[in-house]
Amino acid sequence: MSRVGEIERITQNRVVKLFEEKLGYKYLGNLKDEENNRNVETRILRNYLREKKYSEKLIERALSKLSRAVTNQTNSLYDVNKEVYGYLRYGIEVRENVGENKQTVRLINWDETCDNDFYIAEEVTIKGENTKRPDIVLYVNGIALGVLELKRSTVSVAEGIRQNLDNQESDFIKPFFHTMQLVMAGNDTEGLRYATIETPEKYYLTWKEDKRAQDPLSREVKDLAGKAEHILDKQLIGLCHKERFLEIIHDFIVFDRGIKKLCRPNQYFGVKAAMDRIRKRQDGIIWHTQGSGKSLTMVWIAKWIRENISDSRVLIITDRDELDKQIEKVFKGVDEDIYRTKSGRDLIEKLNQTTPLMLCSLIHKFGAKGQKDDDTSY
Repeated sequence: MSRVGEIERITQNRVVKLFEEKLGYKYLGNLKDEENNRNVETRILRNYLREKKYSEKLIERALSKLSRAVTNQTNSLYDVNKEVYGYLRYGIEVRENVGENKQTVRLINWDETCDNDFYIAEEVTIKGENTKRPDIVLYVNGIALGVLELKRSTVSVAEGIRQNLDNQESDFIKPFFHTMQLVMAGNDTEGLRYATIETPEKYYLTWKEDKRAQDPLSREVKDLAGKAEHILDKQLIGLCHKERFLEIIHDFIVFDRGIKKLCRPNQYFGVKAAMDRIRKRQDGIIWHTQGSGKSLTMVWIAKWIRENISDSRVLIITDRDELDKQIEKVFKGVDEDIYRTKSGRDLIEKLNQTTPLMLCSLIHKFGAKGQKDDDTSY
């Protein structure tokens, strides 16, 4: 092995040890010489589903449905990944026998992190148009959800990002990314960069822990990261801690009109703080600068409210017509149904009904005290 290879091997050994000892991932091994590495390790997933007491028929039908999606060679990477994400997040509906009601087979337990099996493998040889070998692959219940390319300190992280982007091309191992949620690259000098499938190099993000966050998960992450010597290790702990890894995938991903997007750290911590205050029935303010992602922050908060607060409805108020139109466009672009009110009277009528569940309106529609309601449509 060359001196360069030795240096990279030292970093990779340390990272694998970090995942095993600090983060509690099980080691699947060095899979360089394995012939049939896949993004869904069926044996592991089947065993997990058996432990959850699903019948063999339900398991077979669910795995068959997942396999058809994962091996789809016709649709785009975006479309296949979106379909697979739906199965991951909501489960797979199948019938045990013809004529019976559908049952949902859940591939991941999003509510109980410890009820899932987390694995790490290295040098995972994947055969495609051209065989490639990602440095690190992260699996949950046998499903590959994260990939990491590591570089030595004297080689830019950008090289790892470009390697990830090349791997997603049809000429290489594009089908392997059908299940992928987090795509990462890093080294010991620049740290970690993260994104998701098909993200251009310039949009890769750096994870920064919010020092003010005091929720139990953030405290645990900061405690673990504080003991790490390398910036790469600190950021891997912040992003790949089991609970946070699942949380980001479940609550902070959108498919936005052909582009899959992940949260920035400020969006993650802002939404998390909002969740805490909403649970306590308190109000609050999230300050944003231009271009900091406030529209998607609103999407993630609204979606969480609808899914976690019983009988909830969401009304988004803005003070400019172009913002009102933008909110409608953003929500509908990520497949969230929102109703844009036409007038003050229309707003009141809709609020007095049980639907729609999400609305947006201009503050002008409320009218000033003692002033006649302006019923002008826009």
